[in-house]
Amino acid sequence: MTDLILKINGVSQAFGEKKVLFDVNLAVPRGQFVSLVGPSGCGKSTLFKAVIGTHLTEHGEIRLFKVGGESQGERVTGPGRDRGIVYQHYSLFPFLNAQENVAIGLTLDGTSIPGRFFKPFTWWKKQREHMERAADMLQRVRLSEAMKLYPHQLSGGMRQRVALAQAMIMQPEVILLDEPFGALDEATREDLQGMLLKLNEDNQAARSMAGLTPLTLIIVTHELNEALYVGDRVVGLSQHWDWEAEGHAQFPGATITYDQPAPVGIAKTSRDFERFKMQREEIRRVVFEPKKKPRRTEYLAPI
Repeated sequence: MTDLILKINGVSQAFGEKKVLFDVNLAVPRGQFVSLVGPSGCGKSTLFKAVIGTHLTEHGEIRLFKVGGESQGERVTGPGRDRGIVYQHYSLFPFLNAQENVAIGLTLDGTSIPGRFFKPFTWWKKQREHMERAADMLQRVRLSEAMKLYPHQLSGGMRQRVALAQAMIMQPEVILLDEPFGALDEATREDLQGMLLKLNEDNQAARSMAGLTPLTLIIVTHELNEALYVGDRVVGLSQHWDWEAEGHAQFPGATITYDQPAPVGIAKTSRDFERFKMQREEIRRVVFEPKKKPRRTEYLAPI
């Protein structure tokens, strides 16, 4: 049986007369890197907010399957630390260095102001542990040499790595990345793509070792080469599908029209986008081309 981490069942959403999402279904296995693509206005942000729990959907449900949790999963009813998110415009505290920024979530989650004041030794011990874990996490995102630098001393790519480490250190069940590299230059973007591939390689090791939990990512990107390069699965959300063939008198909302595995890249190899060419063109045709209008199940593969 597939070890699921996230399941989206029949999610639909409308805002007044505007139909946004219709019957969205998605099952994500633990440890998978999913690239989510789609045209502007297809509802990617709406779906993202539903998974995070800030905007609950009108119909359907989203369930998280935690390690050692309920076999049926837990329904998402609001935000929680079991889901992390990294936005394109990262939010770092300017008065904290990189290591302190990564540790801040642990500090706020694990201590209280009275506890810091009345139990200083316990507070100091916990803070030391938090800083050690932050150092390990920065090493994992290849930023050990910048631990003591402040945000204004970091490049955009380095700040994005700190933001990712911030999310990872809280050990959420799933991390969502919303156009994480969209504001970066091409060279920096390539470097961070390589970092994600290295994290995916770490996932392979985690799957084979007892006691290690692989990282699960859902990455929203508008760049198809990137989607195929960093993800091992590409999911297309689109408003361009044959809803009339299913008997709808009017457009019911965007839905998933494409779901296929992608070739898993290797961090140390040069990017060869030629091997993505056929699949990239297929995605562009099925997900982005208004005239194609595929049936919903035509380009969906089993997990």
